Amino acid sequence: MSTSTYPIAARRTQPGGIEPPPVHVAVIMDGNGRWAAARHLPRIAGHREGARAVRRTIEAAIRQGVEWLTIYAFSSENWRRPADEVLDLTGLLRQYLRTEIAELKASGVRLRFIGDRCRFDNGIQSDLRDAERHTTHNSRLNLTIALSYGARAEIVEAARAAAAAIRDGLLDPAKFDEQVFAGFLATAEMPDPDLIIRTSGERRLSNFLLWQAAYAELVFLDVLWPDFKAEHFAAALTEFARRERRFGARPG
Repeated sequence: MSTSTYPIAARRTQPGGIEPPPVHVAVIMDGNGRWAAARHLPRIAGHREGARAVRRTIEAAIRQGVEWLTIYAFSSENWRRPADEVLDLTGLLRQYLRTEIAELKASGVRLRFIGDRCRFDNGIQSDLRDAERHTTHNSRLNLTIALSYGARAEIVEAARAAAAAIRDGLLDPAKFDEQVFAGFLATAEMPDPDLIIRTSGERRLSNFLLWQAAYAELVFLDVLWPDFKAEHFAAALTEFARRERRFGARPG
């Protein structure tokens, strides 16, 4: 990891009448394997460099005044990868949790995790709980990491929980609407993303925040994730500022 520290101050408003940043930015980090292959390096080298890009992105989000940042670190489908790569990824996750938490806490970053954490070993599950507990009172940046996450599975689990609540008399089906359903999702305490960035030139959501992305602006960048820098983050925010968000209404 870089020896630089996370920014201490976040800019919530922009000077000179510039549009404020999106409240919530989500990122699909793609391209670690291709980055490594292009350099004739093992895939783990791309993942390690990708972890450095995570740090740069957190720094950029804080400087830009973004309040919520969600990153897609490990999908539920990633468990299908070769066992040695999964082992490398989980080892890198353990290392990240144990080396970055103190600095995240000192910088005012609150850390959350969404996804099926039960698939990780007990040691990593304990590290995840510790990271959330140690940063729970921070509010400068809300950082959510999607681990062993799949949006379809999240929606199915929410539907099961809602059905159980109706069955047990805890929820009136006549009052069951989109807002109530959203309260059963893993992201219930979070605002929906305003902007979703995907790197590596791919143009799809890949089972990421499907419900929450209903009105998100999508920005696809050709840069591979390990090469993602603050200027790429800023460019995506600039593109977001150009867009007119109508949420289904006619323009004024």
